[in-house]
Amino acid sequence: MDEVRAELAAILSSTAFESSQRRRDFLRFIVDETLAGHADTLKGFTIAVGVFGRDDRFDPQTDPVVRLEAGRLRRDLDSYYVAAGRNNAVRISIPKGSYVPRFERTEIAAATSTAIDPSDAGAASARSLSQPPTLAAHLTPRTIGIAATLLLSMLLGVMAGLLRDGEQRSASSGSTHGPALMVMPFDAFGDEDIAHSLANGLAQDLIGNLIRFPGFRLYVMPLGTGGTAVTGPRATDRDSDAAYVVRGSVRAEGEHVRVSAQLSNTTTGQVLWAGSYDRQLTPGALIRAQRDLAGEIATILGQPYGVVNRDLLREKTPAVSSVQSYLCVQRAYIYRRNFSRSEIAPVRQCLEESVRRDPAFSEAWAMLGWLHLDHARLGSLEPASRQREYELAFQAASRAVAMEPDNTLALKALSSISHYMGHYEESERLARRAVERNPNDPDTLAQLGWRLAVRGKFDEGIPMLKQAIERTVNPPGWYYHLIAIDLYLQGRHAEALEAAERSATSGLGVSQALIAIAQGALGNREGAQKALAQMATFGTLARDPAAYFRLNGATEEIVDALMKGLNESNSLVEAR
Repeated sequence: MDEVRAELAAILSSTAFESSQRRRDFLRFIVDETLAGHADTLKGFTIAVGVFGRDDRFDPQTDPVVRLEAGRLRRDLDSYYVAAGRNNAVRISIPKGSYVPRFERTEIAAATSTAIDPSDAGAASARSLSQPPTLAAHLTPRTIGIAATLLLSMLLGVMAGLLRDGEQRSASSGSTHGPALMVMPFDAFGDEDIAHSLANGLAQDLIGNLIRFPGFRLYVMPLGTGGTAVTGPRATDRDSDAAYVVRGSVRAEGEHVRVSAQLSNTTTGQVLWAGSYDRQLTPGALIRAQRDLAGEIATILGQPYGVVNRDLLREKTPAVSSVQSYLCVQRAYIYRRNFSRSEIAPVRQCLEESVRRDPAFSEAWAMLGWLHLDHARLGSLEPASRQREYELAFQAASRAVAMEPDNTLALKALSSISHYMGHYEESERLARRAVERNPNDPDTLAQLGWRLAVRGKFDEGIPMLKQAIERTVNPPGWYYHLIAIDLYLQGRHAEALEAAERSATSGLGVSQALIAIAQGALGNREGAQKALAQMATFGTLARDPAAYFRLNGATEEIVDALMKGLNESNSLVEAR
């Protein structure tokens, strides 16, 4: 069932289905009903009422809406599996003469597929979860639908109960590839009611925020109760696999609260980060302070350029293959700080090895998609070769989203690729979904802000980029590109130059173009000449700057302004 739902999510997020909300609703309805064991009720009347808003007077003879939309939906699915979905492990189709979807599990490597009887959705789901076919053969669709619902409810209840009762359990986001992180109960001192409430709530909120960052294996210890401070044993006493441990304390005195936290490497004992936060608690502010502090700490620790990943990258690559794959993804993030042309080939090779070694590692697929995209947009490729790289990028990122529909890295990658393929609305939708999934990740916020700003939505995009910069130690240079452009458009040329120079750490030619434009506007001939000379080393940008800006999705207003600035800079340099 999970595989089918993941495939449905991948289809609905694809560009092939962006043009019609009606067909998206149609497909979602028939898949959901089939998985719930109601395949026998999927008739034209049911769909007309449930999807298209018809009433009980609906007559398929005079109103062919279901039949026509079903034909279009079949064609959309065929197109999807010719392109973006051709390597997907599960396929959804709608046989002619029926509205009941058919699910097939595809063995990609062997190029063979196993059909699942659409009239037995429960058996289909059971097989998709690797249950023995003989077991599914004895269950009816409705029985399996009820059993799955009960099982899910029981699992959710057990998980919530274990966390609430304080038993040590894995709270992993699903990945088994990254480092294990142990969150200890926060100690409470001073005013009992406030301190203990904030200590317990802060630890739980921190766990909830950290789990949104892909890759971590997250563990929790019993949360404190009662009137005394709870310290608990070291993480290594309970779980030798925990590479990092978070500890903290809350001291409440009157209306003043101080929260302290630290992150340590359990192998070396080194304290990697420590922070203290002071808050004045007005009536009703406890929950807000708890939420804000947990979000801030999670951001510092868990973001792609955060404390944990920086520490990991200082170490040599370990022998464990799964952690090698995780570190490969982190090294891809480092490459995407500066986009070094010498690094793109080895990083891409590393990711290709990772997906061969760990084919279910969604983050590696997402990053591989991004590397294909970078090869297309930064390399000197012919249009046909560039389009091929776009397609490979889209396939890899779509596969990542299909595996984990709520994985923020997968959503960011697919959003970026969709943007460069010209699907701007879909790109923005995916980027917003990623931010909703993890608002504590500055890189996710920067991705959305960049896409909004480059499409002319500066009022919304620039504050997001500034917020991402504020929440990141040594932010990537590309965070500043659209800020520099916005300042230039406002005529604030000195500030634009400052932002452009801060962006120059990215290693992208556009930084030099922005510096040249700002220097030209300020009348600085020497500065403009130096920047133009460096810009000339970036072939694609130097040959046709306007085409390069358009390739990045810039609006015509932005392209015209930047070209005018470059022309003025060139004129200043050429003047005698």
